[in-house]
Amino acid sequence: MRGRELERLGNRNKSLGDEALLARLEPPPNHSPRGQMLSLSSKASGIAQSEIRVMSIECDRVRGINLAQGICDTEVPEPVQRAAINAIRSGSNSYTRLDGIATLRHAIARKMRDFNHVNVDPDREIVVTAGSTGAFYSACMGLLNPGDEVIVFEPYYGYHVHTLMALDCVPVYVTMHPPKWIFSREQFEHAITPRTRAIILNTPANPSGKVFNREELEFVAGLAIHHDLFVITDEIYEYFVYDDNQHTSPASLPDMAGRTITISGFSKAYSITGWRIGYAVCDRRWAQAIGYFHDLAYICAPSPFQHGATAGLEELAPDFYQSLAAEYCAKRDLLCTTLEQAGLPPSWPQGSYYVLADASGLPGQNSKEKAMYLLAQAGVAAVPGEAFFNGGGRNLLRFCFAKKETDLEEACRRLSRLEISAPTAGSRC
Repeated sequence: MRGRELERLGNRNKSLGDEALLARLEPPPNHSPRGQMLSLSSKASGIAQSEIRVMSIECDRVRGINLAQGICDTEVPEPVQRAAINAIRSGSNSYTRLDGIATLRHAIARKMRDFNHVNVDPDREIVVTAGSTGAFYSACMGLLNPGDEVIVFEPYYGYHVHTLMALDCVPVYVTMHPPKWIFSREQFEHAITPRTRAIILNTPANPSGKVFNREELEFVAGLAIHHDLFVITDEIYEYFVYDDNQHTSPASLPDMAGRTITISGFSKAYSITGWRIGYAVCDRRWAQAIGYFHDLAYICAPSPFQHGATAGLEELAPDFYQSLAAEYCAKRDLLCTTLEQAGLPPSWPQGSYYVLADASGLPGQNSKEKAMYLLAQAGVAAVPGEAFFNGGGRNLLRFCFAKKETDLEEACRRLSRLEISAPTAGSRC
């Protein structure tokens, strides 16, 4: 084999001796042409699998009930299913425009006007994305620079923080405190520096379930305007609001539309977390760059599923969303009542479908040990609270109640059989 290779290359490499030629044909194993060992990037060396996925894997291993991940295993609305299937069968399986199909963009614009009270141009100010996470990543790519500081409320959604870090931005944390998850306005003001470029607002929030009220949003908006900051929102749980709470989109506040990037999607309301259909709504000055980076990373959101989301917006009446909130409110009540009775006092969520509970009565030095104990003893998976804090959360666990009624009821039966010591005072973080 070597002789044939030498003969083939001989005329082209007459100046090379046999040894030199063989060295070119067979470089040393595991070495690059520059003599360096192959390795991961500096960013990759610091990453770790999220605790949400870790606990889901552990739950599968013991065949437990997964209240860790927001899998949302309820039924997909019939119009959404039908339109997606029809789109596949009719051949809508190719790339779409980078900002999504026109019918979906116009349907989103009507929804933004009627529900969010934000008027937008469907042809220049909406980008349909590969899930709300795709919208968030593309917005950060288009608007933030390495070294920019971004204010994040904690407990936070890990994807927000990890995306910022992956892009060499600097999260600056403003801590919210249970049970109502109130934040210090003085701390917020002190968090703003000349390097601050944006604020992340997740309302209703994952994992706390906090719904920022209008007064709080007006305070944040005032500082954003005064310091000329972007506000990037995550409003994916906008239909999951309970009791007397109301969802307010920051972009609907005076003088905020031009600096707000409103991010939402259909994964939660339509139970299609695997379809990856979301969107970003913002001023046309920002939409073009967001669309470009989304095109670069994802090309487009899945074409037939865009048709499914369109049908949902066009065919599902307001009472669908009202019934959805009522259904999840009942699930919240069941889980929170069970947690209270089991000795895991919850901070009752105002929205979303997560609840943080005080697990200080469980054995373990940190929230991961407590979560593993709960899984081993009760067969119910929760997420360690430290996954949502920059140094806190060691006595908290997050539970998800976006489950079928039978599964949630069985999880509650298992939790109710636990014997837990009373939580210690002041232990909630």
